[in-house]
Amino acid sequence: MDKISNAIEFATKAHDGQKRKVTGVPSILHSLEAASVVAYITSDEDVICAAVLHDVAEDTEYTLNDIEKRFGKRVAELVGSETENKRPSLAPETTWKIRKEETLAHLRQTTDKNVKILWLGDKLSNIRSIYNEYLEIGDGVWTNFHVKDKNLHAWYYGSVAEILKKDFADSPFFGEYERLVNTIFGKEQRNEQ
Repeated sequence: MDKISNAIEFATKAHDGQKRKVTGVPSILHSLEAASVVAYITSDEDVICAAVLHDVAEDTEYTLNDIEKRFGKRVAELVGSETENKRPSLAPETTWKIRKEETLAHLRQTTDKNVKILWLGDKLSNIRSIYNEYLEIGDGVWTNFHVKDKNLHAWYYGSVAEILKKDFADSPFFGEYERLVNTIFGKEQRNEQ
């Protein structure tokens, strides 16, 4: 089995039974969508594997160590670039802002374009889900999240757009991402929170 197929099998088992907050579809479908976007941007097998695995350490019993043992240090580092410190002893709504600030700081500081490719694949998949639900239920979509303040989500997704624009302004995937963010939030709501 090749490395990407192995990653798909591993992630499918790791996410077994998990559903997405917004759509309720199996979580693995988000990982595969993110990987599909990434595969259009790069043929780098490690980056595609990281996209498939990007939520494993954050949302399952498996750790970055487990990923490194099975897929190598580079894949684990890429997955780690998107893995939040969820602070499991605290309520998710109380740590949301600090977690987002930490991940945005990492994204701003990285010079690794592959990390940014991974982020673009993940966040595009996220915003597509939000947009589709937003079309159906409007601002009721925010009730699906731990943090229900639309302005905070606008700040986060808008910040990601500002950071990624430097590297991907000409990418159709970034164009789609930015268009969806602007449609859902409007440019005026994307202020620093």
